[in-house]
Order: sequence, then C-alpha cells, then structure tokens
Amino acid sequence: MSVRSLFATQLYEGALDDPALLAELEHSVRTLAQDDGAGRRWAREHGYRGYTSYASLEDLPMRDPAFAALKRHLDRHVARFAEACAFDLDRKLRLDSLWVNLLRGGGAHSGHLHPHSVVSGTFYVALPPGSRGLKLEDPRLPMLMAAPTRRADAPEGQRTFVELTPMPGTILLWESWLRHEVPAGTGKGERISVSFNYR
Repeated sequence: MSVRSLFATQLYEGALDDPALLAELEHSVRTLAQDDGAGRRWAREHGYRGYTSYASLEDLPMRDPAFAALKRHLDRHVARFAEACAFDLDRKLRLDSLWVNLLRGGGAHSGHLHPHSVVSGTFYVALPPGSRGLKLEDPRLPMLMAAPTRRADAPEGQRTFVELTPMPGTILLWESWLRHEVPAGTGKGERISVSFNYR
C-alpha cells in the first residue's frame, strides 16, 4: 500500500537581510500614508482600516529608490520561485504592480486572489505585537463537498487553512490563484507590508 501526495501548492519563503533598506521602506510607507490623499480616500471609501496605495500610485519603484532596491531583490526571488514551480516560460516574469499597506490594529483584509497575474507576494516591513500574518486557503475547498474536517493535529500540507506569521524582512510568494487573507489583528500598532504581482 502507498499514499502519494499530488498537486501540491507551492509557497516560497525568503528573507531580505538589510536593516537599512527595511528602515527606508518603513519611512517611505509612512510618508506616503501622510501625503497620498487619493490612497487615504480609497481606503476610507472601501472600509480599509489604514492606508494603501493600491488604487492611487502605480510607479513606486520609479518614484522612490527604496522601492527600486526592493524590486531588484524581488526579481531574483520571483525567478527562483518560478524555477521551483517548473514554469515553462519563454521570458522571465516581470513586476506588474506593487503597492503598500499600512493596516491599523484590528484591521483585516478579506479573502481574495489576484487575477491576471502569475506570482503574487508580500514583503513584510513591520508586524507589531498582535498583528496577524497571512492566512492561506486550500484551493480545493469549493470542491470538497462531503469531505470531513481535518483534525487539529493534521500535517500542514493537509490543513484547510494555514496561517503564517512572518518576521519583518520576510518575502512570501505564491501562485496568484491561491486565495489568501489577513485576519483581524488584536494589537494597536501598524502592520506595514508591500504587496506585488508578477506576470
């Protein structure tokens, strides 16, 4: 008898060990949160507890050297992830969009995916106490029908949901079809991250 694991979902975890760049990015995000009225307005109108440049600024790597430096790091990590996924590409994946998120304590971002992209990811700048990480959903969930729930001690690869709590400097990458969310935190600090898509 044998049991094989098929159709695994890949998750890449890398790190950026550059405290100076991390500090620059935090300063840049906080400055954007003060100066970007359109981003604050979008966040307010869409019930986002904090600030995001998602719908207001599309040129952060050209606008700010800190984001340009981050992009160079991300390009290398995404190329490694594409290789690990055995993608048959005729050209390398390119950054399509990059935006910042400053989420206040108690804030959340409901479950979603990123259409029209191949690889999505988040770079974590600040996660104060009480911040939540990234919750990933088994992509087969809509098709499980009468499947029983998993035991609490199920191995990570067999759970319906997996929540990761990264450290500042962590880079997480996944295929863009993978549904994910940020559950509501309990702390009072501001959770800062940079999200992005490659296609």
